[in-house]
Amino acid sequence: MTFEHVLVVGAGQMGGGIAQVVAASGRRVSLHDAVPGAVGSALEAMERSLQKLAEKGGADPSETLARVSQVDDLVAADLLIEAVVEDAGVKQELFRRADGVLPREAVLASNTSSIPITSLAAATTRPEQVVGMHFFNPVPVLKLVEVVRAVQTSDETAAAIVALAEDLGKVPAEARDFPGFVSNRILMPFLNEAAYTLMEGVAEPEAIDTIAKLGFAHPMGPLALADLIGLDTCVAIMEVLHEGLGDPKYAPCPLLRQYVTAGRLGRKSGRGFYEYS
Repeated sequence: MTFEHVLVVGAGQMGGGIAQVVAASGRRVSLHDAVPGAVGSALEAMERSLQKLAEKGGADPSETLARVSQVDDLVAADLLIEAVVEDAGVKQELFRRADGVLPREAVLASNTSSIPITSLAAATTRPEQVVGMHFFNPVPVLKLVEVVRAVQTSDETAAAIVALAEDLGKVPAEARDFPGFVSNRILMPFLNEAAYTLMEGVAEPEAIDTIAKLGFAHPMGPLALADLIGLDTCVAIMEVLHEGLGDPKYAPCPLLRQYVTAGRLGRKSGRGFYEYS
């Protein structure tokens, strides 16, 4: 399988970053988002990111940006990489539609953080060509791609996505299709416990993050990381873990739910555990 033309659906932080690294590899990218103005914002963010990389010896930003085209709907491509909202129903409907638009030989991949790939594969007539391709934020910087095999995913499809990740300069690691896969099954309870620590008055946000950074040699504290991911996304992932694994330890902290209800979603809204200008 070769992927010369990639359709990226979802132009938020993750989708824009995915489009950037795919285009930087020399591939043609079609970028779609149903939200008006989202693709334009993604292209502006991409240009800023590429300019910073160019200052460090990276490629000419204009060359990479020239490979990215905005499209108004799904188009035929060799590969779909889906990066829409973390909602199973929305993703399943997208995969149903993509199944009817992309060529029969095309692969359908999801950047979901936790939603079972098997359920997305079941929404299509090509389940053996459906796979998880979970990038990490910020996509242009972080090397990991979690390659998640659904029950139905063929060896050929998984191998092709592993090879693509390597060609994008990433390090692929394969995981089986259980709620949260490997990364978020480990990460989310850590972030959740940090939120409980704050809610129970054990320490202030800065102290919690400083202890985690210096005590565990983490580059970022758990509360700042939750703000970067998006508190609404964290809650959505924890709900998938809680429902899928049936263990109360995965239930979102009440403070997280309260912040999401209040619109304090983290960096993207200007305020989460911290305030952002």
